[in-house]
Amino acid sequence: MSPTTPDQTDAADEAGEVPPVHHVAEPDRAAAVGAVVLGVAALVAGAVSLAGDLGRALLAPAALLVVVTAAWIAATRTGALRLLASALAVAALAVVVIGIFTAESRGLGLAIVIALLLGSTTLSRRALRRDPAALKALPTPGTPVGPARRGVLIMNLKSGGGKAEEFDLEAECRARGIEPVVLGPDDDLLDLAEQAVARGADVIGMAGGDGSQALVATVASAAGIPHVCIPAGTRNHFALDLGLDRDDVVGALDAYGPAVERRIDLAEVNGRVFVNNVSLGVYAEIIQSPDYRDAKRQTTAAMLPELLGPDAEPFDLHFEGPDGIDHHGAQVIQVSNNPYVLSSLAGFGSRARLDTGELGLAAAEIGRGVDIAAFVAADAAGRLGSVAGWNEWTAPCFTVTSGAPIAVGIDGEALVIDSPLEFRSRPGAVRVRLPHDAPGYSPAALEDYSPAWTVGALIRAAFGRPTPIDDDQR
Repeated sequence: MSPTTPDQTDAADEAGEVPPVHHVAEPDRAAAVGAVVLGVAALVAGAVSLAGDLGRALLAPAALLVVVTAAWIAATRTGALRLLASALAVAALAVVVIGIFTAESRGLGLAIVIALLLGSTTLSRRALRRDPAALKALPTPGTPVGPARRGVLIMNLKSGGGKAEEFDLEAECRARGIEPVVLGPDDDLLDLAEQAVARGADVIGMAGGDGSQALVATVASAAGIPHVCIPAGTRNHFALDLGLDRDDVVGALDAYGPAVERRIDLAEVNGRVFVNNVSLGVYAEIIQSPDYRDAKRQTTAAMLPELLGPDAEPFDLHFEGPDGIDHHGAQVIQVSNNPYVLSSLAGFGSRARLDTGELGLAAAEIGRGVDIAAFVAADAAGRLGSVAGWNEWTAPCFTVTSGAPIAVGIDGEALVIDSPLEFRSRPGAVRVRLPHDAPGYSPAALEDYSPAWTVGALIRAAFGRPTPIDDDQR
């Protein structure tokens, strides 16, 4: 995910579109200036407090620089990096207080230094916040493109509890010059999409769930035209990972106007395309339940003990793991279009990238007794990665075999497919368009940025320049 380049700007100009100019909001810029100024002031104050001791006076700013940088990272990141940075900041501050400041210099000088550090840390969190409003202020990653000439949107009026009707997407489409196509109860979605392409659609989109997004993306990929995702489904995982604001259903239609475009991967199993993931084993059985759609987490929590209990039949699933060894009987297998930061069976987490050209693979081989209880508890807490027997890896292709047809959940849809299951990634298979004001990044894309990125982003913000969240800067 990269910032706009001059070549991309030229392409946008040729298409009759002027890319928007992005600036850091004044309150965020003021916070960034304050964070930098107070951080520098803390270094100076530390040196001045120890002016009578040249060695300590030179050492104090270096140690305080470590404290400031670690504190900035802890304030602006999440997860393991926040914990690590917090521990480093505390340890470095302890060195400053105990090892550098003498008993004579502790008092007012040290109090001033600590106050400046706290102020700098607080302001850095404000300056580099990553809420939806702040993300919309960043340049949306992709190549600027002009408006669609013959845009078509297929919509499922019943999806997501009737979001398409709630937001009157038909009228919104007509007001924007987009052709709305309503999916009827007896219609074939693939046929509707192919007919739209045959009529001359140059951009095609889907307002519906992720399974429907995959089908329309398949047609867009085959036709070589861009796809637009309108988050009108129930959970909209695909929209989340594209970086759309899932609460702004109507705003997503702006992708048919001047927008940005980028290529993403698709994935397939036995020729069927999916945009999110395919589940085997426990989860594939859970989604067969008629209660699942209305109460996902509750149904999962209720069925897991039965499916994993001592009387449960082992799953006839065979695959080769990352260690090159054949594995048999895994209770959980997840295959995703690019790797997830996984949280739970029902939640899945999100993906930092959709263009790695790799499948995300995860499998759990769970023992009895304590292991089952730990697995159920970890799933409820969203911490599957902490469970013994849980493995995650990536590969461009993957095969699962069984002695019988295999129950699967493809983008949340329950199916049964004949063995073997042949999975493969389709790198860069489809172009997607996003509105200029879309956040452009998934939650996972905001995790674990490097110290250099954090410091650089803060300094750029102080000068009013936003920093795109570029994976190369991690």
